[in-house]
Amino acid sequence: MGDIWDILPGLGDKLAAHVVLSASAIGLAILIALPMAVWASRSPLVSRLALSLASLVQTIPALALLALFFPLLLSLRAVFGEGLPTLGFLPALLALTLYALLPILRNAVTAQANLDPGVLEAADGVGMTRWQKLTLVEAPLSAPFIMAGIRTASVWTIGAATLATTIGQPSLGDPIFAGLQTQNWALVLAGCLASAGLALAADNLLWVIEVGLARRSRLQTFGGMAVVAIGITAALWAQGSGNDERRIVIASKQFSEQYILAQLIGGRLEAAGYAVEYRDGLGSAVVHSAVASSSIDISVDYTGTIWTNYLGRKDNPGREAMYETIRDWEWRENGVRVLGRLGFENAYAFAMRGERARELRVASLADLAAVAPNLTVGGDPEFFERPEWIAVRDAYGLRFARSRNFAPTFMYNALQSGEADVISAYTSDGRIAADKLVVLEDPEGALPSYDAMIMLSPRIAADEGVIAALTPLVGAIPVEAMREANLAVDREDEAKLTPKQAAAELAEKAGF
Repeated sequence: MGDIWDILPGLGDKLAAHVVLSASAIGLAILIALPMAVWASRSPLVSRLALSLASLVQTIPALALLALFFPLLLSLRAVFGEGLPTLGFLPALLALTLYALLPILRNAVTAQANLDPGVLEAADGVGMTRWQKLTLVEAPLSAPFIMAGIRTASVWTIGAATLATTIGQPSLGDPIFAGLQTQNWALVLAGCLASAGLALAADNLLWVIEVGLARRSRLQTFGGMAVVAIGITAALWAQGSGNDERRIVIASKQFSEQYILAQLIGGRLEAAGYAVEYRDGLGSAVVHSAVASSSIDISVDYTGTIWTNYLGRKDNPGREAMYETIRDWEWRENGVRVLGRLGFENAYAFAMRGERARELRVASLADLAAVAPNLTVGGDPEFFERPEWIAVRDAYGLRFARSRNFAPTFMYNALQSGEADVISAYTSDGRIAADKLVVLEDPEGALPSYDAMIMLSPRIAADEGVIAALTPLVGAIPVEAMREANLAVDREDEAKLTPKQAAAELAEKAGF
């Protein structure tokens, strides 16, 4: 528990970003929901349609809703120009606003529908205009019920905002996702506590306003509003004070190696005088598109991923030819500069527990095909949708009894516990040797090479300072050193390191 209290003070920037995002989404939802509720109170058809659409949004998982805005905004660049953000604040804001609409809209419509007819008749009787009746009678009577809906929406939105990490928006989800991937449970708990604490604080402050409205207490109502406004202003100030024209945004995907390499690159840039911001836990497709659009400045990607997913190639011309083709294509098509290869390969490979492989007499993917119908295969969340899996499956005729998705780190746990018989491992992962796993041979060469490369976005492709800081990394990291760093983060004993600590050790061994 002591580690949690050490971590919490360092989450200030994530908390500020979380507050600004959540408050913006709730505020925008209020601006949309209240006029819609007034309109709905005058038209049963509008009421049914509005509530049905808001309810429909709630049936979409928050993570999927957030992810869907990335391709939507990407396609809208054809209309609004290349400056339209596709990652980060804007898609998170739009998704969370939709998510917050239902409780506010439903409570507002219900409050309007249940107003005392006698009071409304009295307002008409004294000659009030429609606007006067709305602002002086309907709004004050409905306000406590609307505030109850805003309270519900606030708690939902603050919780769902942790998922904004997956589309590149800093939030309290950053420590949660990073902790889950690296099995740093103190980091997970710290993120959860901070998010829960923020939700409780918001709920209680809005309750004060709700009670003030119900009691017609201006002091309580405006006092609560003032505290909310001060909190949001402080968060905005905290975010604004960190702006820096030399800030470089570094992306990492959803496995330990990426967290380590992001910290390694960030350390080099900070030493060169750059401010650095990390966007952790992103998907492969999101990272590549974000770098190409300069929403992200730097990433580490792999030759095999780009070869199969973006060039759409199924052949295997060899490592050097593949790398040269990718480097030329990225520059020509996307303006992305491939600075160079780091010196190691992190390829997909199929791995089994040693005793299980010997028991089934499996040494290659060709051997695996004969017993696959009785086995369970595990892969990371995107593996079974990737071209690499399709190529391997078709090359060897692999048909498993069951396939299961796991977070990359948990795949190895699943293998050891028997929940999976074979997994799609990574060849630079230190747990292959630590867990005494057998990597199955690929005699057909169905899997391409996966050299790790530093990718620079068009925005910084010609930045001499960035290039000078990162060029020493090219060819400097052997696979043995990367395996040690990965194992140091993934292990669960007292020797476990954070990605930042592992990056520092990796830099020391590389002579930086």
